[in-house]
Amino acid sequence: MSSRVVLVTGAARGLGAVIAARFHAAGYCVALGDIAIEAANVVARELSAAGSSAFALKLDVTSKQDFVDARDAIVARWGRIDALVNNAGASKVVPVMDITAEQFDQVIDVNLRSVLFGCQVFGRHFANQREGRIVNIASLAGQNGGSATGAHYAAAKGGAITLTKVFARDLAASGVTVNAISPGPLDLPIVHESVPAEKLAAVIANIPAGRLGAADYIADAAVLLASGNAYFANGACWDINGGLYMR
Repeated sequence: MSSRVVLVTGAARGLGAVIAARFHAAGYCVALGDIAIEAANVVARELSAAGSSAFALKLDVTSKQDFVDARDAIVARWGRIDALVNNAGASKVVPVMDITAEQFDQVIDVNLRSVLFGCQVFGRHFANQREGRIVNIASLAGQNGGSATGAHYAAAKGGAITLTKVFARDLAASGVTVNAISPGPLDLPIVHESVPAEKLAAVIANIPAGRLGAADYIADAAVLLASGNAYFANGACWDINGGLYMR
C-alpha cells in the first residue's frame, strides 16, 4: 500500500480525535487506540465508514502487551506502520499535599508509563525497519509545574519530555526520530469541563496571545513531525503555548 500508517493513542475524544482526523486528511491510514473502544469506533467510522483507511482498536496504554497487540493488529491489517503518536493522557486537579499514592500511580501510569511502553514497542519495530516516527504529546505543565493541573500530571509530562530525549538519542542511528509537542491550554471541551471558569479566565489572561490554543494546530505539528521529511528534527520539544512559557 502507498499510504503511510499511524497509530494515535487516546483517539476516542479530545485532542486525540483531532490528531487522528488530521492524519487521515493528510492521507494516512489511521489506527485509533483507546480503552474506550466504542467511542473510538464512532470516530473511526466518521473517518472511514468502510474501515479501509481507519479503524479502532482497544488499547490500554498502561499495558505493554496491549501495545504489542496493537502493533501486530495494524501490521496484519495494512502491512506496515510508520508512526506512533503517544497522546493518551488523564489528569485530575488535586492539591499537591492531598495526592494519594493511588492517584499518583494512576496518573503516572496513563501519562508516563504509556510513553515508555509505546516507545519501547514501536521504537524497536521502527529500528528493525530502519525508519519510523514517534511523537509524544507532553504539556506545558511538564515544563513549568502547571497552574491548572495536578502536580502528578505535571511530573508525568515532565518525565515524558525526558523519555523523548532518551529514546531519540538511542534510536537516532536506526533512522527513527522521537519528538515531543508541549501544548499550552487548548480550546477543547475537556478543558472547559475540568477547569473552573474563573480559573480558566485567569489562565487566558496570562497568555500573551490572549486566547486558548487550537487543537488543529497541535495536530498539524504532529503530522509534520511524523512525515518522512522530518528526519532532522529529533529529541525536540516543540513549545506551542501562545507565549505563556518561553525558554
